[in-house]
Amino acid sequence: MAFEIVIENEDDFEELVNQKDIRIANALVETIFKNLKSKKRHHLALSVKCLETGIAYDITIDRLDFEENLKEILPRYETLEEFETCQKIKESIDYLDKIK
Repeated sequence: MAFEIVIENEDDFEELVNQKDIRIANALVETIFKNLKSKKRHHLALSVKCLETGIAYDITIDRLDFEENLKEILPRYETLEEFETCQKIKESIDYLDKIK
């Protein structure tokens, strides 16, 4: 099941992305962790529901982008001192590097 974020309008989501909201990072990381050994290529990570328009946007992550996304997200967790998550991210990066 994908994570869900409810926003007032579409500009709110753009702001969340620009601010590197931790909820987006959490959704991506947890989706990657759950699907690390999956053969499926695309995985639903996040649903964004816009109250103003009534539209729901589904954000997926491509298996081919798992490693790159983890490397990009890792510094965010280091800053937050989420060391257990950092360790899992590093182990996942190592795993993905080995199976290339």
